[in-house]
Amino acid sequence: MAKYKVDITGLNTNDIKVLSNEEMTHLFVRYQNGDIDAKNELINGNLKLVLSILRSFNHKENNLDDLFQVGVIGLIKAIDNFDLSYGLKLSTYAVPLIIGEIKRYIRDNTAMRVSRSIKDLAYQIIKFKDEYIKDNGIEPKTELIAKSLNIEEYQVAFALDALKDPSSIFEPIYNDGGDTIYLFDQIADTKDKNSDKDMLISLRRALLKIKEREKSILLERFIIGKTQMEIAEELGISQAQVSRIEKSAIENVRRLIK
Repeated sequence: MAKYKVDITGLNTNDIKVLSNEEMTHLFVRYQNGDIDAKNELINGNLKLVLSILRSFNHKENNLDDLFQVGVIGLIKAIDNFDLSYGLKLSTYAVPLIIGEIKRYIRDNTAMRVSRSIKDLAYQIIKFKDEYIKDNGIEPKTELIAKSLNIEEYQVAFALDALKDPSSIFEPIYNDGGDTIYLFDQIADTKDKNSDKDMLISLRRALLKIKEREKSILLERFIIGKTQMEIAEELGISQAQVSRIEKSAIENVRRLIK
């Protein structure tokens, strides 16, 4: 039983018919004799197979409506190429094609492209680690992995990092019931401090008119370049409090600069 439901826009899963093996055999005979209606019945009668596969791809970065359409393309390819003489169930033949179409779509539409050679190396590293842990009960050190695969140590970390999904700087990482803290708030501001002198002048003028603590936090964050966590530790308060003060200070500065 699935832990969650796959919701596809405009599709009521309760209305999807599931075909028996006998019904599919009969429809394939009709389709292979030129009956297009039989093909449509085969597609509609196997949509739940596509939905069941989508559960493993039900991730926030993936649009399930798009993946469903891509999965149906894989199903159609399977139906077009299936032969009753294979002695297989359609699902056995179709599943690899559906998964292949979905993975290809995700790979081609990912925000960050990773070369095939780097991916292959990462998979080799993962395989080596799994086998080593199975045989020895402990995880191999990077030095051992690199030596065994005849690569440099930095390539191990680089290849494994390449498999990780990129994160948005606006990804929420904490919420104490008040203001949300985003990944952006954890990143130090390291830009050239002289890159926008006019803005800095306006900012300094506005800083003279806001509360001392607000001014201090803005200077620490955007002039010195400290993270909210660093400022919180210095002031002995929570990062959530720093976030709230910072946002209030920014609003006050914007109001004063206008």
